[in-house]
Amino acid sequence: MKREHKKEKFSDQMKRYLLIAIGATLAAVALELFLIPNSVIDGGIIGISLLLNIITGIPFGILILLINLPFLFFGFKHIGKSFFVSSVLAIALLAIIEFPLKSVGPFVTDPLLATVFGGLILGAGVGLVIRNGGALDGTEILGILLTRRIPFSVGEFVMFLNIFIFGWAGFVLTWEKAMYSILTYYIASKMIDMVIQGLDETKAIIIVSDEYEELSEAIVQRLGRSVTKLHGRGGISDNEKDVIYVVVTRLEISKLKQIVRDVDPTAFVTIMNTQETHGATFKSAIH
Repeated sequence: MKREHKKEKFSDQMKRYLLIAIGATLAAVALELFLIPNSVIDGGIIGISLLLNIITGIPFGILILLINLPFLFFGFKHIGKSFFVSSVLAIALLAIIEFPLKSVGPFVTDPLLATVFGGLILGAGVGLVIRNGGALDGTEILGILLTRRIPFSVGEFVMFLNIFIFGWAGFVLTWEKAMYSILTYYIASKMIDMVIQGLDETKAIIIVSDEYEELSEAIVQRLGRSVTKLHGRGGISDNEKDVIYVVVTRLEISKLKQIVRDVDPTAFVTIMNTQETHGATFKSAIH
């Protein structure tokens, strides 16, 4: 019997749309009060729209909406209706909010300050939109569309596109402004990652050891973290053994390594980055 999945609650949907609106507002503030007055751009479709705005005089809001629309329709086909609606809402709000901000003077006139704080605010805004199921930039969607026909990954395509955009910016804005723009893109991308992944960085750890029972007990008692035992078999010895899986915060890595060294210095340990960690008992740890 096929299980029916519940639709998103109206209150959750409204909360998500509110956060998207906040993200679009932050992006508009970053662009109009920090970046554009100082002739600094970002990468992707936002960067292309800003350059075309400088060259043609067509309003940035109209350009970003028109350039993104084809890619959003592709996203509607391959990602879903919710993504399409959320993205159109975010881009429309960016275009609407950006227009009245033109009459407000620049917040800073120092290019370096504009680059750093504009990048941080822009990254926070874009990250909020992505975290809540939308997009302000169709670059990655374009990458997904084209990489099916060309021998490059999405990441490689985005990097190549941005090299072209910043090279173009060098001719239009001067090479100094292009270098500031590259710095803006770097700062914004790091901020996007931070917003999407959250501030509580966690690590997933797999430990292979013959002393798995003692290790499990030590991790629970000394670190206060619950462990999961995965049943495994040695590739060479063919012996069956349990493999320990545990998730800890970044600050607990050192203590976990010490526990492993104390119990079994020959244990094989793999430490992996995690995007997010959910669970009612995860936060409660002893140290």
